[in-house]
Amino acid sequence: MKWFIISQSFAMVAAGVSFPFYLLFIQNIGNSFSSFGFAYGLFTLSAALSHRFIGKVSDMIGGPVLLLMYSIGMSLMFLFIPSVDSVQGVYLVQLILGILGAIQKTSEKVVLSDLTEQASRGKSIGAYHFWTSIFSSVAVMGTGFLLDYFTIHVIFYGCSIFFMTSGILIFVFYSRFKSAPENSDSAA
Repeated sequence: MKWFIISQSFAMVAAGVSFPFYLLFIQNIGNSFSSFGFAYGLFTLSAALSHRFIGKVSDMIGGPVLLLMYSIGMSLMFLFIPSVDSVQGVYLVQLILGILGAIQKTSEKVVLSDLTEQASRGKSIGAYHFWTSIFSSVAVMGTGFLLDYFTIHVIFYGCSIFFMTSGILIFVFYSRFKSAPENSDSAA
């Protein structure tokens, strides 16, 4: 479970750091409430429409493989985001981020259910969310200070590295996950 907490902490830090600043980035491109609402609606709609398919795929290939795909996809998207300069580009990014977000949500839950035992599932999941949320909140607060010294583009590039690190950790520990359950590996 510890490897999963560490891996997802990198992903949650990247997502947590980027989200508030991504909203500012979108605001600079689409400066009307309707374009912002449409962009965010595309995100949630693409996520909703892809959840059922992703659920079926996770049953076929497994949650860790999907989390690896999510990490790589997000890493690549965050390299691309700073070059977006039109509202149509933002809409495309929102569609892709919605699908990737659905992959993360579904596969995270699949892996969590595989890594926990029924009798202590709530405790393990609580510890998982505690650690990933702590890392994310500290990163968001710290990033606000760092943005006074760097451009917003640096944030996206740094988050890309964090998403890739999350994917690398999943890849490295995937064989261990497949061969032996780590349910005895405590999360707190």
